[in-house]
Amino acid sequence: MKNFLLAILIFFTSTAFTVEPKPGVNFKQTKEIIATDSPGKIEVIEMFWYGCIHCFNFDPYLDKWADNLPKDIVFKRVPAIPRKDWVPMAKAFYALETLELEHKLHEKLFDAIHKDKVVDPASEMSAISWIAVNGKKDLNEVKDAFNSFSMKSKLSNSFKMFKAAGATGVPAIIIDGRYLTSTTMAGGEKNTLQLMDYIIKNVRADKAKK
Repeated sequence: MKNFLLAILIFFTSTAFTVEPKPGVNFKQTKEIIATDSPGKIEVIEMFWYGCIHCFNFDPYLDKWADNLPKDIVFKRVPAIPRKDWVPMAKAFYALETLELEHKLHEKLFDAIHKDKVVDPASEMSAISWIAVNGKKDLNEVKDAFNSFSMKSKLSNSFKMFKAAGATGVPAIIIDGRYLTSTTMAGGEKNTLQLMDYIIKNVRADKAKK
């Protein structure tokens, strides 16, 4: 681990960053090792909240990054739940998945909250109504997706992951279930992507030795 952190520091000293990267400040190990669902691959998870302006600003950068991933990388989004008023938007994300509307409405939901201001991120009914209209779904079908049999388990997993990561805010990036960074920790959106790529490169090298 010490050699890995040293390698990152050497990398950053030759790269222009708005803040000088430091272990425990710009990146750190997760509080607990988080089990991944992709054996043999490197899993990258963004924990986010639709109501977060920083997540909204980071989303276009992350989308572009995720468009051209190597075959050994799996990218996932997981809604963060550090407190109760974030639950409605976590349910909205999982409902979009259930209704197979994630790719169609994920970005638009961000816009509806931050640009158009027609969705209240603290209101479950506000999200349900918006998804029904924009996803062209029956209102009761959307309500059922918000209250699906698996929803409680998904919300519980989101809560546990945020806590296990040791995250204090969003967007938080978890790499291989072991490393944590964020736009705040890294010093901006572009810096975050560079740091993600470098951690991935080192994780890949470690896996090749095993």
